[in-house]
Amino acid sequence: MRSPMRTAILAGTAVAVAGAVTTVTLNASAAEQTRPVPRPSASTTPSKIDPPAGLHKLGSYRVVTGTQTYTCANGSFAGASVPEAQLAGLRGRIHHFKGPSWQSERDGSLVTATKVADLPRTGTIPELLLEVNSHTGTGILSKAAYIQRLYTSGGVAPAGTCTDGETAAVPYSAVYVFWG
Repeated sequence: MRSPMRTAILAGTAVAVAGAVTTVTLNASAAEQTRPVPRPSASTTPSKIDPPAGLHKLGSYRVVTGTQTYTCANGSFAGASVPEAQLAGLRGRIHHFKGPSWQSERDGSLVTATKVADLPRTGTIPELLLEVNSHTGTGILSKAAYIQRLYTSGGVAPAGTCTDGETAAVPYSAVYVFWG
């Protein structure tokens, strides 16, 4: 039989645990609301940002930290952006930068690419299909032929007027998939 003191302690612990679970649930719900909008599930209808048939996935890399930097021209940030991002995946880290370029931090292999197609998404930078146009090195990126930028969030040019030459670095996230 439990003593009244032990029963009170157990009851107090149960209330504290229930309160903690409620707090975690509420915090998780708030965090889930800020996640990027998921892409639709795969379907039998091809997307204009799908890589050509017959390629295989070389790896997927998530943006750990990233910005799209815009330079003001003619009073607005409406022009092209310059990426600066650190990507992480099972095969190591990749630095993504102006070019656009991607370089493996593990083996130094490097690719540059050109946009082939984009898929606009409301409130975020578009998803992309890029075709690799140059390779340097013999590492993990040496067989890449196409790159997809998927699950984008953020990175949109600031609205309003600005002073010519001013820059704005806007945080973004995405997943990059390399195909070869």
